[in-house]
Amino acid sequence: MATVLYITAHPNDHQASFSMAVGKEFVEAYREANPNDEVIHLDLYKLNIPHIDGDVFSGWGKLRSGSEFSALSADEKAKVARLGEIVDQYISADKYVYVSPMWNFSFPPILKAYIDAICVAGKTFKYTEHGPVGLLNDKKALHIQASGGVYSEGPAAGFESGHSYLKKIMQFTGVPSFEGIFVEGMAAMADKAEEIKANAITKAKEVAKRF
Repeated sequence: MATVLYITAHPNDHQASFSMAVGKEFVEAYREANPNDEVIHLDLYKLNIPHIDGDVFSGWGKLRSGSEFSALSADEKAKVARLGEIVDQYISADKYVYVSPMWNFSFPPILKAYIDAICVAGKTFKYTEHGPVGLLNDKKALHIQASGGVYSEGPAAGFESGHSYLKKIMQFTGVPSFEGIFVEGMAAMADKAEEIKANAITKAKEVAKRF
């Protein structure tokens, strides 16, 4: 049995979001193909994801200096402990499915906060004399991204900073298998929006059967 983290970074549901609509169909197809697997939905907009701030840095600093966790302030304890829970859950999973829209060429800031929470030295990567090495070598990941224009290829591809960034993070943390499903062009080709979504759903269902 595998554990899948279904990580969504959109404030709207499948009825109002193209990425969430495709993600929903993917999950349903995945569950049908893998009835014994556990799929955990992480709605990032509803989770407590501490930002890396002064409390976190000071709390980490105290722990590195040998202080006990009990010596941390209340805010330091709460934030450091929560960040630890997030990365430990991430490590314990086998597969990751990210769902996000493209906002201003990237993804919503809540997803960046989550990525900051799971990129932890000694947990998902380590430093060596030859540089950082990823530790998640037995995982696989998928990214479903929706955008009003076409950015996965063509003249605007150089502006795409969401999927390409997440690809770098997967490489950095050692995830060997990472692919993308792009739902794109709905604003540029409004008359074909439903067709674009339907085609992406078809692909998502195909990917779900082998993911």
